[in-house]
Amino acid sequence: MTVTSPEFVAGLAAEASAAGITGFVAAAVINHDGRVLLVRRNPDDYLGGLWEIPSGTVEAGETILDALHRETGEETGLAIDQVIGYIGHFDYENSRGGTTRQFNFAVTVERTEPIVLTEHDAHEWAHPGNLPEVSDEVRNLIITS
Repeated sequence: MTVTSPEFVAGLAAEASAAGITGFVAAAVINHDGRVLLVRRNPDDYLGGLWEIPSGTVEAGETILDALHRETGEETGLAIDQVIGYIGHFDYENSRGGTTRQFNFAVTVERTEPIVLTEHDAHEWAHPGNLPEVSDEVRNLIITS
């Protein structure tokens, strides 16, 4: 079963729901020339100033992969070319006190420039060995992917 199959994606959602997870986020790990694309949260946002991979909430009626494509485009202006792998998930407490599961996918994009930010204040193509301030979960994800 491929990571883009409806059955695989539905299984991820079902497992998270069974574990009592209340929020789903889809995230893209975009590598280019040995570097990964990071975006920085606006200072006045929840976890402001923290660097992260492009990600966003799975909306009602959307699959995780639908959200992955939509959020990557909305947050960076980049279009996903291929989803090449599922690289795991991590859970975190969201701004409302609930638990969110972030599903992380390795992707390729149609082009790497220009980056058009709509929800973040900066972007960086960071070397995995020299990351700015990211969460431990994102650091581990980047180092192991």
